[in-house]
Amino acid sequence: MGESTPFFVDRAKGGRASCKGCKTNCPSGELRIAKLVASPYGDGQQMKSWHHVDCFMNVLLKQRPATKRVDSIDDIGNWANISKEDQELILKKLNDMEKLYADKNSGKYTAKVIKNISTPTVKPSPTASASNGDTVSPKKEKVDTDDDKFLTFFKLCKRIARVDAYTEKTAVVNDFFRIGTDGTLFKGNLSLWCKLLLPQVTKRVYNLKSKQLVKLFSRVFGTDHDDMLTHLEKGDVADTIQHFFNKSKTVQPASESTLTIQKVEDFLEDLSKLTKEEEQIYHFKKIVKKCTADDLKMLIRLIKGDLRINAGPKHILEGVHPDAYSAFQTSRDLNMVLDRIITKGSTVKHKDAIQTSFRATLSLMTPILPMLAEVCKSVEMAMKKCPNGMFSEIKYDGERVQVHKKGKEFKYFSRALKPVMAHKVNHFKEYLPQAFPKGTDLILDAEVLMVDVNTGKPLPFGTLGIHKQSEFKDAQVCLYVFDCLYYNGEVLIDMPIRKRRQILHENMVEVKNHVMFSEQKLIEKPSDLAKMIAEVLELGLEGLVLKDLESKYEPGKRHWLKVKKDYLFNGAMADTADLVVLGAWFGTGKKGGMMSVFLMGCHDVRRDKWVTVTKVHTGHDDSTLERLQKELEPLMVKISQDNNKVPSWLDCNNGMVPDFVAADPKKQPVWEITGTELTKAKLHTADGISVRFPRVTRIRADKDWKTATNLEELKNLYKSSKETTDVSLLNKLAAASDEPPAKKMKPSPIKTERSPTKPNKVSPKNNIANYFTKKDGKPKANLKRSKSPEAKSPSNSISESKDTKIKEEKMDVDEADGNDTEFDFEPENPLPDVFEGKRLGFYPDFISFPEEERRYYERHWIAYGGTVVKAIKSMDVHYVLHNNNSIELSKMVKLSKKVPSNVRHVYKDWLTKCICDVKLCDTKDYPVFIVK
Repeated sequence: MGESTPFFVDRAKGGRASCKGCKTNCPSGELRIAKLVASPYGDGQQMKSWHHVDCFMNVLLKQRPATKRVDSIDDIGNWANISKEDQELILKKLNDMEKLYADKNSGKYTAKVIKNISTPTVKPSPTASASNGDTVSPKKEKVDTDDDKFLTFFKLCKRIARVDAYTEKTAVVNDFFRIGTDGTLFKGNLSLWCKLLLPQVTKRVYNLKSKQLVKLFSRVFGTDHDDMLTHLEKGDVADTIQHFFNKSKTVQPASESTLTIQKVEDFLEDLSKLTKEEEQIYHFKKIVKKCTADDLKMLIRLIKGDLRINAGPKHILEGVHPDAYSAFQTSRDLNMVLDRIITKGSTVKHKDAIQTSFRATLSLMTPILPMLAEVCKSVEMAMKKCPNGMFSEIKYDGERVQVHKKGKEFKYFSRALKPVMAHKVNHFKEYLPQAFPKGTDLILDAEVLMVDVNTGKPLPFGTLGIHKQSEFKDAQVCLYVFDCLYYNGEVLIDMPIRKRRQILHENMVEVKNHVMFSEQKLIEKPSDLAKMIAEVLELGLEGLVLKDLESKYEPGKRHWLKVKKDYLFNGAMADTADLVVLGAWFGTGKKGGMMSVFLMGCHDVRRDKWVTVTKVHTGHDDSTLERLQKELEPLMVKISQDNNKVPSWLDCNNGMVPDFVAADPKKQPVWEITGTELTKAKLHTADGISVRFPRVTRIRADKDWKTATNLEELKNLYKSSKETTDVSLLNKLAAASDEPPAKKMKPSPIKTERSPTKPNKVSPKNNIANYFTKKDGKPKANLKRSKSPEAKSPSNSISESKDTKIKEEKMDVDEADGNDTEFDFEPENPLPDVFEGKRLGFYPDFISFPEEERRYYERHWIAYGGTVVKAIKSMDVHYVLHNNNSIELSKMVKLSKKVPSNVRHVYKDWLTKCICDVKLCDTKDYPVFIVK
């Protein structure tokens, strides 16, 4: 063992070398260990980075799991030449360190036991060694087929990208895997091909973002770093690196491609273990010499995990076998799926040929794709999607966790199938055996969140962080279990949810505030669902998940339904704010080179500063985004995320410095931003207030910076949003649909809590049952939004600016409807547009108006198609709603300066009447009198 090993050990000779850990010298005669690193003084050279033995152990303890570690004594050079006592000392410290490292990285790393035994070296085959003079693993065979050339990989990716339809992409993959490049038979490595075609599935961690890649390759190519960064603004780092590779005078592209997919795979595997710049540069230099410009471009795409072919696992795997994708969704083990489908000696068949059916089973300790939920926008949609009746479960605002237990071993996986951080789940190994006393092996679907141990109430999203947990002394991490997928050798995913839930209840015992059942109720009629939604939102919970009683667990499928307040009544219950566009970032991919991510903010009147609220990148369709480039370009100044160029008027944290910033914020457009809720985020400077899941819902051409939401108004909106949720619209819907269901729901054999029978309080004046039912008491069919004649009256209109239409999110809703369906409402329009195009203001102002009444009026005005203006200084409105039916002359004079001359001043009872009658009533019976 010489210096080709990654580590080296000896006793210090002269005492001049210093330890890289503690920076003190290693005295002469002291035992020391070195890590061999790339030398900056020449290609291929290495140098020793010396450490005291204890300092070396600290380095290993702090490094990432992917970084090279001591796997055996074969990794340590000069091992045989040190004394047996020194060997035993190092082995003891290494094994102690391994145990500490495994505890620190629970779920990500398993401790090794390093013994004083050398692993026999396997000699490479003569043919392999003779091919290029390098040492070659005996497992790798010489490639003699074009099917495994990297050039072939590049060409196939181009063909896949060139076609658009899913069936066409699958056909391209299927043709290649059947007949290969010679048109007769595919002779390549199918498993490796699928692995490279699906880099997003077989994720390696390189820790190389686009700007870091540019930094490395500017040194490899000897090109200007700033020039490469400017080119990167087009949005594709692979294009940037290819462009400067062609221009480089230091290294030239190869004239022809000689790489194989196996060599590329080996390169990527080695790259994932490197963490230092010098090592990465040296590694890239070795392969760049063998690359054509196209080779290097595709190599960068593999590192970034995006081949730009618009094809995912479904396209690729169904090109191999019709059942491959569904099997992969269940097992998430690509090699197992391919081994099961393509047995030794068999080939891929034509996609339309009759093939042996195949299905993968669950694999304990291997994550399964979680079943998902689609957006549910109305009670009617829920009843239609769940004809067998449904379970309604609380949608907790925590983190989804998949729990695997095999004997005494536990693993926890996130929604993205990654190991969950240890501090969130480690203590469950103590309580899960108590909760499942007879459960030896199991897989659970659950939610983990913080719970107040005094009240039993869940704490808000974000409190699971390791630092946040310390702030809540009376809180405990709790696992809320809602599904069981595997129990003591029995796979349960093909059973209906009612049966799975029954098995869960029969075998689980709650451990208070540690392992609990997710709250669940059986829903039998629409009014029950409306009432439960109202109750959940009033409690401040996130929403509900609805599951058909007969539904199976389908990994990766969106066959459940999720109900949240911002989905209902066309967003009338969502939190919104009118914010100013303060900056923008370049997009990536097809939006590369365009401003496509926007920094939204508001004015802090007290300090005369502009503060940031949120970043938003959804809501605009492609045509609107293209138009915005021309409109925003003259209003923006490019600062390229340079902190030193942030203007003095903008209060912006380092992580929020954009590529472009407004030249003058007072000339910027105002957009309506809608989100799930207003929340706290320290990254933003608007008193920490931000918008969760923001999207642009309207471009407010009728507003400017003065009438946009300012910081004080935003604080009040946040406060009122957290204090209460207005569920009056749901209460009305519950009252309106409180008829016996036309179709009897199937009862569940599970012992579970029934839907609430006690109705929520619904004011008689709020009852709109006449709107939802015909005179005979039966529900109306195909109910559309009605246009009130008064709503169209030209006498009530003032000049209105046209709001830009924002792209709506697509919904996968089954349009088929049987004759026995209870309701046939159009879920997109559950309420009439009686206030469509009308703008409402409040007097004295939006904030001063009595809050409970104001929220009631605001929700209904928006739900019925109108717009509420929240500005204080100026109100461009059609109606001003007064809290009193009289106003002093002096105050009326001041008010008249804020509003249009033809505005209607009305007493609040007018709007109460409009809501009750579901129409725009005459204002003459509700005047506001001027008094001296």
